[in-house]
Amino acid sequence: VNDAALPMFESLCARWLPSGRLQSREWVACNPTRNDRRPGSFRINVDTGMWAEFAIPGVQGGDPISLRAYLEGLTQIEAARLLADELGVDA
Repeated sequence: VNDAALPMFESLCARWLPSGRLQSREWVACNPTRNDRRPGSFRINVDTGMWAEFAIPGVQGGDPISLRAYLEGLTQIEAARLLADELGVDA
């Protein structure tokens, strides 16, 4: 599922985090899981899938599934199934 998502990760980030913007191959957005008012600390590398919330130590991941799980409050398996359905691929 991650392999299918990565080539279109920029457009997925735009869909999931529409208030963000692309800045040097990173999608920079407000973090919707907290009261974040200014974009900057929540960054997603659209080429590698790595992401981090630099305002909260330890909140980071390395692929589209982990980002979807974080954003939706899902387990990795639930997020993989959701993303697979979204992409039309098998989980």
